[in-house]
Amino acid sequence: MNKSTAFLTSSVGRKIIMSLTGFFLFSFLIFHLYINLFLFKQDRGTTFDVYAEFLATYPLLRPIEIFLFAGFLLHAFVGVWLWITNRSVRPVGYKVSRASDSSTLTSRIAFWTGMFVALFLVIHVKTFFVNSRFFPDGRPMYELVAEAFKNPLYVVFYLVALAFLGYHLKHGFQSAFQTLGLRVQRYERLIDIVGIFFWLIIPICFAAIPLYFLLAQ
Repeated sequence: MNKSTAFLTSSVGRKIIMSLTGFFLFSFLIFHLYINLFLFKQDRGTTFDVYAEFLATYPLLRPIEIFLFAGFLLHAFVGVWLWITNRSVRPVGYKVSRASDSSTLTSRIAFWTGMFVALFLVIHVKTFFVNSRFFPDGRPMYELVAEAFKNPLYVVFYLVALAFLGYHLKHGFQSAFQTLGLRVQRYERLIDIVGIFFWLIIPICFAAIPLYFLLAQ
């Protein structure tokens, strides 16, 4: 095993991978939200469908989709690996002190919020991406979205997943800067303020979409 491989498979190396893939997924969230906000445009989904059709048919975007999918898998795999490693190092748990004395709630439940978000992504991708890309029925994406969000059970599941996503992003955004050595006192407040955009504002914007179709249509 060479030095690079040894470092990347070490605890520090895996945390760096988690941080870098996390930042990559943050950028995807911004782009995904930008496209989805066209659902609110009062043109019966015309603009949204133009973007959706472009993303589905433009061949140069296929490598980006593969890279994005690989980023999700790598982030999830390394996260599970770190969790299993931490559990094996401390299998008995906290006996001397409570977990709340040395860690925040978001960090203690980061693994479980990540697992729930992963489950949500599987269902979400199947509902929209898989059905529209591999089993098209001729309907535009706007109609698929509107139909899915008329189901109250799916909307509730979507909103709960966004709440867990917010918790996961709050921990992930802060810990990513900490891991990379960028969370210094000089920029700590700025990082916390920018972090609010990712773990609070973005989930709220996403949450407005199913509520819009469920309540306003």
